[in-house]
Amino acid sequence: MTAPAPGATLSAMDAEALIRARYGALPFTPAEVPEALAALLGRSVTRRYTADPVPDALLDTVLAGAQSAPAKSDLQQYSILVTRDAAKIAAVADAIGTMPWIKEAPVLLVFCGDVRRGRRVCAHHGRTHANDSVDTFLNATADAALAMGFGIMAAEHAGLGTCPISYVRNHLDLIASLFGLPDGVFPVAGLTLGFPAARNATSPRLPPSVVVHRERYDDSGLVPALPAYDSLRPPAKPRYPEVHGPKPEGCAWSENAARQLSVPERANLRTWLASKGLNLD
Repeated sequence: MTAPAPGATLSAMDAEALIRARYGALPFTPAEVPEALAALLGRSVTRRYTADPVPDALLDTVLAGAQSAPAKSDLQQYSILVTRDAAKIAAVADAIGTMPWIKEAPVLLVFCGDVRRGRRVCAHHGRTHANDSVDTFLNATADAALAMGFGIMAAEHAGLGTCPISYVRNHLDLIASLFGLPDGVFPVAGLTLGFPAARNATSPRLPPSVVVHRERYDDSGLVPALPAYDSLRPPAKPRYPEVHGPKPEGCAWSENAARQLSVPERANLRTWLASKGLNLD
């Protein structure tokens, strides 16, 4: 679908096509869709990149978009690591092992929670930082996640493609070593960035009836909704059978999710965070 001109809105028919691509059905009648919202609705990940470098000015503008995200109490408890170093990017890809396409990306970002900055600001003003707590950890993580979300959409609007990578948290010591992370700074997620050689298809999402709760939380419709949602997804590849076990017959999204969630992940995270001076009490 061709993007509308700036300030334009999509026709009802085009808006419905975006909603159907996201949900496989039309769970509501959409309002007029301006260009910015159309970009959100049509977003998909990019795992194939051209060799074209991302110009510095464009990258800086995308990063400014990331920094335009809201932050808890305006404390801005996050940092963004940026590398164009092909050797660094390859080291991350090789450590992960299952995502060789990361090496194609001309830029790798790592969004981090950053408690260190607040500590230094307190010290600068002769005050004690009295918020080394799980709440501060959560706030810093949320700030980093919001910045990444805004960065993704800034990149999309600029004609770039992205793909988030949670697996950087499987290799915390490597990331800390590659980027020189001090105490109080912790990786939340990586993000590949570059000009897309191809974009992935739109990934269908769970229906709003499962995710959106009006007035009171109610998940009674979850299990009845799973068969229809599973049928929307392309045939699922077994998710790392060496970790999660063999793929059952007829494996779909919900079975793959259950397989993944039934195996503990990143059991060392709390210990690693504590070693970096982060208190989760």
